[in-house]
Amino acid sequence: MSTSIKNPNKESGQGVVAEGINYFDNPYHPLTVRRVKAGSDSEITHEHDLTEVRHTHDFCELALITRGSAMHWLEGAEFPITAGDVFVLQGQQSHYYYDLQKLEMINIMFDPEQLNLPETRLRKIPGYRALFLLEPLFRKQHRFTSHLHLSRSTLAHSERIAVELDNEVRGKMEGYEAAMFAKFVELVVYLSRLYQETESTNAEALLRVAKVIGSIEDEFTKPWKVEDFAAMAHMSRANFMRVFRTATGETPINYLLQLRIQKSMTLLTSTKLSISEIAFEVGFNDSNYYTRQFKASQGISPLAYRRTHTGFRMGA
Repeated sequence: MSTSIKNPNKESGQGVVAEGINYFDNPYHPLTVRRVKAGSDSEITHEHDLTEVRHTHDFCELALITRGSAMHWLEGAEFPITAGDVFVLQGQQSHYYYDLQKLEMINIMFDPEQLNLPETRLRKIPGYRALFLLEPLFRKQHRFTSHLHLSRSTLAHSERIAVELDNEVRGKMEGYEAAMFAKFVELVVYLSRLYQETESTNAEALLRVAKVIGSIEDEFTKPWKVEDFAAMAHMSRANFMRVFRTATGETPINYLLQLRIQKSMTLLTSTKLSISEIAFEVGFNDSNYYTRQFKASQGISPLAYRRTHTGFRMGA
């Protein structure tokens, strides 16, 4: 093999967009499978196969590498991939593969916003949040060291589930969409649990942050401090703040505030509790502070929001 591997797409700009309309049979059930076999002696595996073409997606993709190896170009960074590697590609991430060496993989394409996954339940698994939501954001920074790599036995089990999902796609028997959904959720849960067993230092850090986010969402009324979160994640305050902001786009305290405000919006429209009672119910110790934060976030006061959405005429 040459010591200088040719990368034909390196200077090709942003590439093309893989559009779900070309892959999903039913736009209201955006879930499908493409099995890819690629290499120097391989032909295009399926129509709209962009394996070796720089591209983004308007959907997400769960990649399961089942055989061979390749180089994976991702937003300017390059990583070797091999059988057993599993990773999630979020739609906006530009990528492609090159130097394919008998590469075989299963790509499960899905649109999480339209598929109605049981997110509330899945997010209770720290490995789900880490593998599907956080690892894609930190992949370049971690140099692919926080990805999931399966053993021979766990790869075989994962491949079996993925093939059963693919068989449902191809067979299209009565109820196949429900069966596809069930198989996909089964695979997501299985891989999420496996991620929690990884021994990578960077993966462990993502799991700790995932657990912190889960604790915030489960116990949003607690009087949390940043130091509590950092201690829970076994990180310094500065490092935790940096990692958390990268993961969520917000500071921990603002994330908590916005969560409390979202919870209060439900109470404003579904109960007759007073504004003060709602403030205390979602974790604010001062109703005036709650009102200020609500208005800063939503542009109107809690009382005005309630009147707009329910017609209630109750005071604070």
